[in-house]
Amino acid sequence: MTHSILIAVLVLGLTGAFFAVLLYFVAQKFKVEENPLIDVIADVLPGANCGGCGKAGCRAMAEAFAKQGNMDGLKCPAGGDAVAQKVAAILGCVSEAAEPQVAVIRCRPCHVGDKAVTHYDGLQDCAFAHSLYTGENGCPFGCLGLGSCVQACQFGAISMDPETHTPTVDEEKCTACGACAKACPRGVIELRNKGRQNRRVYVGCINKEKGAQARKTCDNACIGCGKCAKVCPFEAIQVENNVAYIDFNKCKSCRKCVAECPTGAIQAVNFPAPAAKPAATTPETPAAN
Repeated sequence: MTHSILIAVLVLGLTGAFFAVLLYFVAQKFKVEENPLIDVIADVLPGANCGGCGKAGCRAMAEAFAKQGNMDGLKCPAGGDAVAQKVAAILGCVSEAAEPQVAVIRCRPCHVGDKAVTHYDGLQDCAFAHSLYTGENGCPFGCLGLGSCVQACQFGAISMDPETHTPTVDEEKCTACGACAKACPRGVIELRNKGRQNRRVYVGCINKEKGAQARKTCDNACIGCGKCAKVCPFEAIQVENNVAYIDFNKCKSCRKCVAECPTGAIQAVNFPAPAAKPAATTPETPAAN
């Protein structure tokens, strides 16, 4: 009996040793050598795994950098220019400075009657609600106010205004990773250049309905009148599908369009407040002799 057990143990041991040696040689035969630059690049990336670069995560982005060997077509929005310069130094190439961007909300709070015409009571997810629901004021293009963008942001840069039920962006925290824009099923959020001194001009509306209908759902809606495009000296504004759009690459922030817009749909951000006009003075009546 003891002899049989010893034989079984010996056979199992030899079999295990054989397969261990076999697996070792197979692993050596088919092992893939990893570029050592991947770990070096991964260490300088933010590690947020936000997906703003279009890759599965920071590790995948590091692999793409190492494989390509240069910066062409690859960008880490969360890391910005500082990270780009570090990666370029590792790869031994030059990284051109990119214009910093920030997320903007192209939907202004609506005040038509200040009353909701409909009410949504369901899953608190914008993509789900978008398939069933137009919005409180009946605008099929406006923000749904359920905060999917807030959940998507990994940097705490977006919060919901409790009064207007629309998102607000903290410019200091926003990395322009684009996660919020991807989470918005209506395309309300856009990445735009921050602009000189963080000043920028954009149309805070994406409603493609005709002017009269757009104004019924929101008094801040763009009505597609085209007045802004006519006064723009830089041809930065186009009106398509009843809504205006400002090309931030052409816009020089002259703000002529802001003054011309009859509904206040065009937003001018971080500009100094206009100087107050001096009060009119009444000329003194000369005293009678």
